[in-house]
Amino acid sequence: RLYQIPFEMPDCEGESETRTLHLVGDFSAPAEFFVTLGVFSFLYAMAALVLYVGFHSIYGENKKLPIVDFCVTVCFAFFWLVAAAAWGKGLTDVKAATWPASLIAAMAVCQGPEVVCNAGTTPAMGLANISVVR
Repeated sequence: RLYQIPFEMPDCEGESETRTLHLVGDFSAPAEFFVTLGVFSFLYAMAALVLYVGFHSIYGENKKLPIVDFCVTVCFAFFWLVAAAAWGKGLTDVKAATWPASLIAAMAVCQGPEVVCNAGTTPAMGLANISVVR
């Protein structure tokens, strides 16, 4: 929900005045889907572990239970792939919306003929990239 993030920008008309700008975009849905699926996968893994260890005899005797377990595991694997792809796309969109060059291009202050705007350092996105790879 980048639109909720305000940042201050100097206003060249008045030296001490600033304007509040907001970022553009709402990329929360892919992140929420990714995290929700991760939580449900963890809960299912814990339930399956209890079934495997605590009720091993029931799991071995029932012929349908392993098939149901396999089908649920395949569904989780498929949805995990979809969630990782969705989060990867969402992260790419977040990077594009928050890239310093795109922020400078959106600032009216930096559009003057003799104005030079510098973004400074490039943000570190290493940990965000790792979250997609996992």
